[in-house]
Amino acid sequence: MLTLYRPGTSWFYRAPAGPKAFVLLLVVLAVSLLPSTYLSAAIAGAVTVLAYIVSRVGVAELGHQVVATRWIIVITFGFQVLFLPMESAIANTARVVAAIVIAALLVLTTRVGDLLDAFERGLRPFTRFGLDPARVALVLAVAITTIPVLTRLAVGVREAQRARGARAGLRSFVIPFLVVSLKHADELGDALTARGVS
Repeated sequence: MLTLYRPGTSWFYRAPAGPKAFVLLLVVLAVSLLPSTYLSAAIAGAVTVLAYIVSRVGVAELGHQVVATRWIIVITFGFQVLFLPMESAIANTARVVAAIVIAALLVLTTRVGDLLDAFERGLRPFTRFGLDPARVALVLAVAITTIPVLTRLAVGVREAQRARGARAGLRSFVIPFLVVSLKHADELGDALTARGVS
């Protein structure tokens, strides 16, 4: 399974996966529920910067994550600005990007195995209702890592196009991106099948 984990030594890396995931979920929810105003866009940006500073992951890594989401920014803002006022389009795009980049902290600082263990422990009380914690934990871990993985694939497609001297454009980007995304989905499906998840 492709992972975005970056080895580190800060306290945030050493924090238990379960509480870390819970805190980041609360922060993402708080950012997502902000109103569509310029002030909210500024707050979302400030919270994101603060999260990377407090976690000791670093502003440089934050910059990499924002650059990696540039196509998400373009597409989200493009659709928003067609139907909404400029203030709402900017605020909504800022909230979406902030949520993605803050959520990326979890997969950047936590090994997938630790995530699986944390989710499985958290879901164990639901076994009395017939829930399989191991299977659900695996699906949740896959879901959490999907957006950062797709972001990395998008960056790879764009860099490959740039290396070949291809002209930048939405159409020339979408088809190769869909191909590598479907290939990743196929490989992921094989990995899940091998682990008994169907």
